Amino acid sequence: MRRFLFLALAAGLSACASQPRQESGPVDQTPLSLIPMPAQLQRLPGHFRLDASTTINVAKGDVQAKRVANQLQGWIRQARGITPAIVEGKGKGGIALATTASVKGREAYTLDVDASGVRIAANDETGLFYGAVTYWQLLTDPAAHSGVPAVHIVDAPRFEWRGLMLDSSRHFQSVAEIQHLLDQMAMHKLNTFHWHLTDDQGWRLQIEKYPKLTETGACRKPVGPDVALTGGADTPYCGFYTQEEAKQIVAYAAERHITVVPEIEMPGHAQAAVASYPKVGAGGKKLAVSTDWGVNTALYNVDDGTFTFLQDVLDEVMAIFPSTYIHVGGDEAAKDEWERSKTVQAKMRSLGIDDEEQMQGWFIARIGDYLEKHNRHLIGWDEILDGKVPASATVMSWRGTKGAIKAANAGHDVVLAPSPTLYLDQLQSTLPDEQPGRPSGQTLKTLYDFEPVPTDITADKAKHVLGAEVTVFSEYLPNWYRTQHAIFPRMAALAERTWSPKADWNGFIARLPAQMSRYRAAGIVPSDGAYAAAIDVAPATDGKATVTLSNQSGYGTLRYTTDGSAPTAQSTAYTGPFEVSLPTTVRANAFAGNFGLAGPRDREIDAASLLSRSSDELATCSDKLVLRLESPEAVDGRRPVYKVDIMDTCWMWKGVKLDGRYGVAVTVDRLPYNYALWKDTKGIVSRKSRSAAGELEVHQDTCDGPKLTSIPLAKAKDGRATLDGILPKREGTHDLCFVITGKPGPKLWVLGDVQLR
Repeated sequence: MRRFLFLALAAGLSACASQPRQESGPVDQTPLSLIPMPAQLQRLPGHFRLDASTTINVAKGDVQAKRVANQLQGWIRQARGITPAIVEGKGKGGIALATTASVKGREAYTLDVDASGVRIAANDETGLFYGAVTYWQLLTDPAAHSGVPAVHIVDAPRFEWRGLMLDSSRHFQSVAEIQHLLDQMAMHKLNTFHWHLTDDQGWRLQIEKYPKLTETGACRKPVGPDVALTGGADTPYCGFYTQEEAKQIVAYAAERHITVVPEIEMPGHAQAAVASYPKVGAGGKKLAVSTDWGVNTALYNVDDGTFTFLQDVLDEVMAIFPSTYIHVGGDEAAKDEWERSKTVQAKMRSLGIDDEEQMQGWFIARIGDYLEKHNRHLIGWDEILDGKVPASATVMSWRGTKGAIKAANAGHDVVLAPSPTLYLDQLQSTLPDEQPGRPSGQTLKTLYDFEPVPTDITADKAKHVLGAEVTVFSEYLPNWYRTQHAIFPRMAALAERTWSPKADWNGFIARLPAQMSRYRAAGIVPSDGAYAAAIDVAPATDGKATVTLSNQSGYGTLRYTTDGSAPTAQSTAYTGPFEVSLPTTVRANAFAGNFGLAGPRDREIDAASLLSRSSDELATCSDKLVLRLESPEAVDGRRPVYKVDIMDTCWMWKGVKLDGRYGVAVTVDRLPYNYALWKDTKGIVSRKSRSAAGELEVHQDTCDGPKLTSIPLAKAKDGRATLDGILPKREGTHDLCFVITGKPGPKLWVLGDVQLR
């Protein structure tokens, strides 16, 4: 259904929905922890208590209701340890599931609860499934300890595309892990799993006609932290899905009313394919599967043989994936190889095409025509708009929302997936225990505040907005633990914004703690960064420090201790900045009533820590391409993480109170520089060095200011080390600029901790 059909649909549902039996007595006003919030919810007096005698009732011959009943039976067993019998025929009371034409709209349902039982109705199996999900959420709500509260719910989604994209090319997930993710998607009423299966760093889907795609294309040399995954620098990083495994995932998703949309990248992001079959490449040289993150320049050729190859691949893809849409990528296709290729240039002249962007449009259009002949629709990233594409093509907007605006106003259907807002590889907090990745600060609220329909889409074209999805690119998500941290709970925010008719941040953040408990019960380890306490410290006088507490969401009461004990709901409530004597350990957490909303955070404060900063606490100088990178080598059992601008190795410590002469100790480390920056390499900052290894320089006030010290990096011997220097006598407050001379690559010097003494 389109967005603007929603109000009419909801009105129709209200008219036709069965009304619950009215009871006397007060209505329980305890907020219900439903995510996404239903379109219409009415609280009523009473509760329904589930017990061992409860049955799930379906009409004889209602096959769809029977399937949902079996699923609901399993959820109830897991949640309450009760296995309700499924009764076909007219059961009394209990939980009734029924398909009925009186409920209008795909995925729509009604849910009624009163003291006599539960009634879920829909006109199709998907609607029944979502009604059952809502009942399960009610059942697992803390407010249901006396029974599921009586409600009347009329519900339908705002958008038809509610998705999540998972990148399995850069880092590979097991079938079991993907099934775990699909389970959670279903419980959030998400219905589209966009599966990114091919890229420069790996081809992950078995194609029987072209076995080298997985024999060669599914393996790459391990670089950096990948060495820890393979067990050694000489052991390649490999993995792919057989066709049977892919079909297994498709079937598993379908049982949960999720469509799997495969992505096979073209004409760019093709290096793994070209490494497997060089003839399909435009560069005319043999390549290896890429170990570099970023924009690699390998492109497919444009001859008939290459299109035969791609059509053969798509034939096998379409045989595995029954989805209407086939995603063909189309993004970040660097045109260098086409510009240099005599063959490609001759093809362009024969077609009357003037530039390479139009050539990409011709390429995508040819693939789109092939898909249309097989009753499939092409979907691609917004770069496909740079050339002429089929009118039926759907555009996925990732370069902000401009692509969606342009496409929708031109009559194309669109899906919103803008970077950085809906990119879950973007980090969600500035907490010191945040994992590696892109520290752009895409918080839970940033995502929740995203409106899927840009205002610049004209009113008559807004119907072309199919919905939105979050993307999970996996360069910095090498394992399932980190992938979970990136996805949860931000998935819940996307679910609510694509399902519910209106936003309610305050209600959402109050409903989320119960959802966090559901995650943990399901074996999911979510990020608690929205609630966790941030502990900031500033020097004070007379051997004391001033402590400021905060949390990202502003929800809950912050409580703290200074005696080393864990904070509880009875600990001191934070009312404003407070002073502590040195040394002290401050521990803090946010509480809602007696419930701790996050893991407690702590900070040791002493004279030395007040004169110390980690790279996370330093500012980068130009913010060209800032990352938090993990060292390949462990220190005391853990691999350090460093914040660095990979195009400008420069850090600022702002507002340092200098009073006399100081020594400085700086931890440095040497990491692989595996980045394909394409044209952005022109922006890499190079500073003149006096030796081959380069130097660490400290400047006063600005990076061109007085040089306070220069420490040869040769002392670090190409690895982690602490370098010592002396700063000349200074008075007053100054900024300190730390720069690495030379130019980043083929390895990268990074800063760890800076300690003044």
